[in-house]
Amino acid sequence: MKQKLSEYLDIVNDSLAAINYPQEPDTLYAPIRYELSLGGKRIRPVLMLMACELFGGDINQAISPAMGLEIFHNFTLLHDDVMDKSELRRGKPTVHKVWDENHAILSGDAMQIIATQHIAQVAPRLLPSVMETFLKTALEICEGQQFDMEFELRKDVTTDEYINMIRLKTAVLLGCALKIGALIAGAPVAQANSLYRFGENLGLAFQLQDDFLDVYGDPIIFGKNIGGDILNEKKTFMLIEAMRMAEGKDKETLAHYLGNNDVEPCEKVEAITAVYNNLGIDKLCREKMEEYYNAALACMDEILVPEDRKLPLLALAQSLMNRDH
Repeated sequence: MKQKLSEYLDIVNDSLAAINYPQEPDTLYAPIRYELSLGGKRIRPVLMLMACELFGGDINQAISPAMGLEIFHNFTLLHDDVMDKSELRRGKPTVHKVWDENHAILSGDAMQIIATQHIAQVAPRLLPSVMETFLKTALEICEGQQFDMEFELRKDVTTDEYINMIRLKTAVLLGCALKIGALIAGAPVAQANSLYRFGENLGLAFQLQDDFLDVYGDPIIFGKNIGGDILNEKKTFMLIEAMRMAEGKDKETLAHYLGNNDVEPCEKVEAITAVYNNLGIDKLCREKMEEYYNAALACMDEILVPEDRKLPLLALAQSLMNRDH
C-alpha cells in the first residue's frame, strides 16, 4: 500500500524518536540527540522507504537502514558546521556552539558508527551489497567536502568541477538512499542502479535550486538571509558562470567586490546580484536545474514497475523542484 508523504514523514520521525541511546556518558550522546532534534526535511530516509515500496517490498525492513542514513546525513552536517565555523543550524545554535568543537567532533564520530550499525540491520544476503553502496557513498561525500574546501582557495573553478563537487557532496546520498531501498525490496541490480541515477540527477537539481534560492529566495520563507553564498564568495554555479561570462562593467564590478571586505554586505549582495541579472545567470541556473530534473525523469522511465507505483516518488521530486525553501 502506497503511503502519503506525510505518513512516510511520520514513520521516519517516530522511528528517530524511538531510538534509545546509552545514558552515559551523557556528554557524548546529548549532542547527538540535540543534532537530530533540529529537524530537517528527512528526504533521504523517506526516499529509502519509497524506493522499497516502489518495488513491492516491506518498508518495515527498510526503517532501520533509513534511520541510519538520516543519522549519517546529520553527522556530516555536524562536522560541516565545525569546519565552516557555522553558528546556526536551522535557526538554532550548532552543536559546537552549545558544547565545543571537541564534543562536536567526537559525537559526530559516534553518529557515524551508530549510523553504520543501523544500516547493517538488513537480511544477511543483502549485507554485502547494502554496505558496499553505503560505504562507497560515505567516502564520496568526504571527497566532495574536500573539493568544496579547496574551491574556497581557488579562482579558476570550472562549472564541471562544481557539478562534480555537488554530485559527491549532496547528490550521491540521495542515490544511495534509493538504491538501498530498492535492494531491500529485492529489485534487480540494474533497476536499483537506474533508481540510483534518478536520485543522483534529482540531487544535482536540488542543490542548484538551493544555490538559486540563496540569491533569489524570499528570506522569510527561505529561513535565512538572502545572499549568504555571495557574501562568503562560495563558488556556486551562478558565481562561476558569472566570472566566466562577465565582460566590461560587469567584470569590473565582480573584480571590485570579490575579495573586498570593506564594503557593506547589502551593497555587495545587491551589486553581484545585479551582475547575475545582467548576464541572465538566474535563467541559466533554472535551465541547468531543469536539465538534471529531466535526466532524473528519464531514469525513472527505465524502472519496470506499474506506473502508479512511481507516483509518490515523482510527486516528491516535483515538490523538491517547486520548493521555495
